Amino acid sequence: MKPAFKILSPTAILGYGFPEESFRRAIAEKPDLIAVDGGSSDPGPYYLGAGKAFTDRTGVKRDLRFMITEGVKHGIPVVIGTAGGSGAAPHLEWCRQIVLEIAAEANLSFKMAVIPTDVSKDVVHAALDAGKIEALEFVPPLTHEAIDATTNLVAQMGVEPFIAALKAGAQVVLGGRAYDPSCFAALPIMLGYDEGLALHCGKILECAAIAATPGSGSDCAMGILDETGFVLKTFSDERKFTPESAAAHTLYEKSDPYMLPGPGGVLNLRECKFEDIGNGQVRVTGSRHEHTPYKVKLEGSRPVGFRTVAIAGVRDPIMIKSIEEILQAVRQRVENNLGANADAKVFFHIYGKNGVMGDLEPVKQTQTHELGIVIEVVAPTQEAADTVCSLTRSTLLHYGYPGRVATAGNLALPFSPSDIRAGVVFEFSVYHLMDLPQEDLFPFHMQQVTPQGVTA
Repeated sequence: MKPAFKILSPTAILGYGFPEESFRRAIAEKPDLIAVDGGSSDPGPYYLGAGKAFTDRTGVKRDLRFMITEGVKHGIPVVIGTAGGSGAAPHLEWCRQIVLEIAAEANLSFKMAVIPTDVSKDVVHAALDAGKIEALEFVPPLTHEAIDATTNLVAQMGVEPFIAALKAGAQVVLGGRAYDPSCFAALPIMLGYDEGLALHCGKILECAAIAATPGSGSDCAMGILDETGFVLKTFSDERKFTPESAAAHTLYEKSDPYMLPGPGGVLNLRECKFEDIGNGQVRVTGSRHEHTPYKVKLEGSRPVGFRTVAIAGVRDPIMIKSIEEILQAVRQRVENNLGANADAKVFFHIYGKNGVMGDLEPVKQTQTHELGIVIEVVAPTQEAADTVCSLTRSTLLHYGYPGRVATAGNLALPFSPSDIRAGVVFEFSVYHLMDLPQEDLFPFHMQQVTPQGVTA
């Protein structure tokens, strides 16, 4: 009979934070693993393309200081997936430097494995030519032009690279882009625990206490694995797990409630059960992992222009009633005046009407007394975006629509200056599945970390 294996997930994403009291309570239960999902593609393509983190460095360092200090002190492995937010080389190095700072300040020494997940464009070009790349649903087929235009290109690794690093004796594992459950599931799978249970447990723990009720991405959760299931628990008196909260999070971001695909397999949840065992804890059983041909998800983004935005409010009921017609007329007038800036694209986001869902919004007639309008312009240069945004904002501000009474201006502008440069715009250029071209696609580099730095 295997002993219970305790996995501590301190926070939903590295840098989101957690109460120190919750963390101390969790450490008192002597976890066998501290793991955290360092990022996601959810914040969009900019962070991957620009090589920047979407969480604050101070917050990330604070979270890592607790995790690494306690992990090294108690001999608990610390495993981080999708470091730096997007997991490409600049994100991984950004996070590695934070770890080195912590080691120096806390006088720590440990072995750290760093696992890059960047994929060579040559590898992807060859896979495309060989017919070994497929588009995900609603994604256009991949082209060589899209590959060449991509700035950072990564692949989601599964548990295998983490296992290799842990077997080699790593105390801290810093991974690039990873399938979210991998950093949680790798060590228990290495130790012989059931793959399906470990991956399902990791799937829930990836967002820590978001899967509890009331949910929070800034609080700790623990999964306790055994041979037939796992138990979920929190460490804050404010939260508890329920069968509904655990099951709901299992469905999070998934189009199929029963079959959850990942690198090299599918998590089959058709026989899964969620049981309330009291004290705010839930026991989960019946999860199975079924192996499939090994594919990895590729992610890459490319620059497509520059953005400028302006934010405004509207409260005139006459204008609100005809807002769609007014915006269309403004758009037409702006297009007639663009001249050399004809390549610019103008978007209106109408909050209070359909700003969240756009054309998919089922409620067609708004009853609101005010609207928020975000004017967005994307153009080939920042200067062109600035010019067109200024023209659009001023045209809408003074547009004379039918029934208009006031002449001072149609918009309430909360900021001065009213137009905000948002910089380079990226779009996902690669979001496809690729057959694993080689078993060692994600080799790790072992480093001996000391307070003085890194030694070979």
